[in-house]
Amino acid sequence: MALNFNQFATEANTFMKLYAKELNLGTNLDKAARILSSVLHGLREVISVEESLQLISQFPMFLKAVYVNGWTLRRKRKVKNMVDFIELIREFDGVTSMEDFESDEVAENYIDSTFIVLRKYISLGELEDIRTSLPKDLKSMIYHSYMF
Repeated sequence: MALNFNQFATEANTFMKLYAKELNLGTNLDKAARILSSVLHGLREVISVEESLQLISQFPMFLKAVYVNGWTLRRKRKVKNMVDFIELIREFDGVTSMEDFESDEVAENYIDSTFIVLRKYISLGELEDIRTSLPKDLKSMIYHSYMF
């Protein structure tokens, strides 16, 4: 199997432009990339390794790379609600977190938009599996009305 890195890059750039547009970030692809990475890294902290592997099996190569970048199989953090999740993704975002996620409302909108855009790659069954595995107060991350 030959790896076509140019094709991966083209797909990633196309996705990032669409994603930035969905987040109303215009052409700020750097900010969009930080947000995407933070949300995906936050998600992998609250779902099981098995669920993560099932999820990324459906991703194109560039999203797999974002998801697994820096991943260690350490003990999961307890995240009980959206406030905890937003705090977690801000931690993953690092020094730019207050610029990228300037309020909890903006952060929630970015999270919602991320799952809407990722729906292109994730089957309904997998979304339901993820939703089922989330703590009760986080299930709203995956809205039935948008996803199903």
